Amino acid sequence: MTAAPLLKRALVYGGLLAAGIAVVGSVLGYLVDGVPGLLGALVGAAMTALFLGLTAATILLASRVSKGELFSPAFFGIVMGGWLLKLLLFLGIVILLAGQDFLNPLVMFVTIVVAVLGSLAVDVLAFVRTRTPMDVKLPGEDGVA
Repeated sequence: MTAAPLLKRALVYGGLLAAGIAVVGSVLGYLVDGVPGLLGALVGAAMTALFLGLTAATILLASRVSKGELFSPAFFGIVMGGWLLKLLLFLGIVILLAGQDFLNPLVMFVTIVVAVLGSLAVDVLAFVRTRTPMDVKLPGEDGVA
């Protein structure tokens, strides 16, 4: 079983989510605080796209390294390492942008919160809509009732 179809669908939905957040957030951010609000929303949307991509990349890498064994220590190590990398990257970006006058931090924060909630919905939607063939024999398929 491969996670590639699910991740591909999640990336497509995530890209649409990030684009929607960029458009709606930019308009609302501009109405709230002009250019700093617009830039705050764009930074939040860019972070959404970046972190969704990193999630898919770490899972694909982990799946390839562990040869599809989802309970492999290598799989868990790579996925958790990717999560730690994303956490450190997020903190670094937030610290770097803290107190900058060119963007509105409140608009950026709201955009990130909306993106996190939206990405959870996107992941669930992708999971529900992806059909992955399973190599399972049902009763009666092998001639035994």
